[in-house]
Amino acid sequence: MSIGIPDVRIGHWSDPIGQTGCTVITFPEGTTASCEVRGGAPASRELDALAPDKTVTVVDAVVLTGGSAFGLAAADGVMRYLEAAGRGVPTPGGRVPIVPALGLFDLAVGDPAARPTADNGYAAAAATSGEQVWTGRVGAGAGAYTSHWRGPGGREPGGIAYAERQLAGLVVGALCVVNAFGDIDHGAGDTSLDAVAVLGDLRLAASRTNTTIGVVLTNARLDKVGCRIVAEGAHDGLARALTPPHTRFDGDAFIAAATGRVEAAVDAVRLMALAAVVEAIRSVGANRPPAQPSSRSG
Repeated sequence: MSIGIPDVRIGHWSDPIGQTGCTVITFPEGTTASCEVRGGAPASRELDALAPDKTVTVVDAVVLTGGSAFGLAAADGVMRYLEAAGRGVPTPGGRVPIVPALGLFDLAVGDPAARPTADNGYAAAAATSGEQVWTGRVGAGAGAYTSHWRGPGGREPGGIAYAERQLAGLVVGALCVVNAFGDIDHGAGDTSLDAVAVLGDLRLAASRTNTTIGVVLTNARLDKVGCRIVAEGAHDGLARALTPPHTRFDGDAFIAAATGRVEAAVDAVRLMALAAVVEAIRSVGANRPPAQPSSRSG
């Protein structure tokens, strides 16, 4: 599908052999953003600038990346690309692009030495397009899996997914990279007792590092407080679509970005964000049968 929000562009760089990659979302000038992190093991960059009490009020791009904290280097290349395009906050020393980044852990799959670099981030920024949204195992989702708690033999392919809600000119989209400790929950709401046992066994749980990250995109006119509220709603959607959500072994985080074209009530945007996140995450596992409980011992 294409993006229903004008001037928002998405691009990917993928390493299918190394099973890693990065995804860049660029925004029109004047876009406002904030974020919320609920997982216990985040990898991130420049999120402090998005706090409602900080003076920077705009964002130029967001990077979603594999490679754990190593992959955050991809944001350097995105900054270089945007600086050359004349984007960024004016300062006495030139413009400084505002590029927050969220990372996920994919070092235990593919080639652990394969991590997105600044050059890879630049390539993803140069590939951004407002047309087709590529989903699946591309970009930051190239090494993503779900159901990590089941171990290497029980996990399922994850990846990038996108869903959108529209109402009377208001558009809210959710781009999610699903690399979860838990299972995709299609509405049954049941939590396997085996998953509970793993969460109680620190030897097993700590050996698997995961994370679901994403960006909510909207054409609503919101300030940073409103964007923070929308990011909270995105996490509510994640909690409906993944079981268990927000574990101490996930770095779950969402950024919400508003381009400011349409007047909208923040609660309406939040609810649409929740629905879009649920649809996006569930679409990753839409064509697979429900995961079956697995027995564990020791």
